[in-house]
Amino acid sequence: MPPPSFEGTSVTDVVELTKALIAAESVTPARGPVFDVLEAALLPLGFDVDRFVCGEAPDGPVENLIAVRGQGGRHLAFAGHVDVVPAGDGWTASPFSGEERGGLVYGRGAVDMKGGVAAFAAACAQVPADAGTLSLLITGDEEGPAIFGTRAIIDRMAARGLAPDLCLVGEPTSTARLGDMIKIGRRGSVNIWIDVHGRQGHVAYPHLADNPISRLVGALAEIEALVLDAGTDWFQSSNIEVTDLNVGNPATNVIPGRAAARLSIRFNDLHRGDALIERVRAIVARHAPDSQVIGKVSGEAFLTPPGAFSTLVSDAIREHTGLTPELSTTGGTSDARFLSRLCPTVEFGLLNATMHKLDEAVAVEDLRSLQAIYATLARRALDA
Repeated sequence: MPPPSFEGTSVTDVVELTKALIAAESVTPARGPVFDVLEAALLPLGFDVDRFVCGEAPDGPVENLIAVRGQGGRHLAFAGHVDVVPAGDGWTASPFSGEERGGLVYGRGAVDMKGGVAAFAAACAQVPADAGTLSLLITGDEEGPAIFGTRAIIDRMAARGLAPDLCLVGEPTSTARLGDMIKIGRRGSVNIWIDVHGRQGHVAYPHLADNPISRLVGALAEIEALVLDAGTDWFQSSNIEVTDLNVGNPATNVIPGRAAARLSIRFNDLHRGDALIERVRAIVARHAPDSQVIGKVSGEAFLTPPGAFSTLVSDAIREHTGLTPELSTTGGTSDARFLSRLCPTVEFGLLNATMHKLDEAVAVEDLRSLQAIYATLARRALDA
């Protein structure tokens, strides 16, 4: 089926664009039809659209899109994703129908975050073409490994000499009402795998064996007792959680030869991921010198201190909703962890109550309000 055509004034209809994006099924990693829909919407608005595919299995290939309009002046980038998590079973209607009923548009990705992408695209029609530079940085892999997604976009932008002054990430940040919260930072995330080897043996002859469980438990007890910090003015305290234990020993009379664990650390901007990995590695080494500890940093903590950009976003929200948003750093990671390296980065979008849930839905009224907020924000950001 060919992608919908958005000719003439229909490109500004945020509701119809949201429905079309939802109907283009795009479970992560997304490619093809959903990008066709977005490109068809952006071309009539004067955007130059660059679509590219990169990466190999198992984390690729991934499709990404960079759309740019204007030259010179201030550059506001909008970042987001069109991939979605699997729908699962039990929906009231098809998760990819984009059905509208009772003032809501239903479908996987309605709030996370095809509705936000549609709102910004539609908002661009309300921004003068000569006001400055607008760009959309859209990946097909935010919900997945995110190896060949936004990071690849950043590399391609650097090669093209594109450098935004400000970046707005359209993740669903609102909690009870549209505009009640924006994100000015996020905690970092690191996962650590611990593998302790011992020597298998009969439980009746423990002196002939070496039980790895005892040493792993000792290490985990010391790790669990760590107090990384007490939080900061903008971040809650960092925390370490044991997320898996694995021995795999079906026998009741055998001392196992191996025991493993996995940790997840969410940390604030007092720490760096690599330093936390080394700290855990040192603790494990004291209990089990021959153990293996592998860490992977998903993202570093970042903070865009309250200032001109967050004020700009807050003022636009207040004008259209009457709300003064809370500035927050709560929640999980997002692609803002990569984009914050380029320029001041703030996240603001739809209500997050139904994201990743059955019957995910967005209010039509919220879509139209978000479009108006984004349009006001873009005009003022480019005028600054």
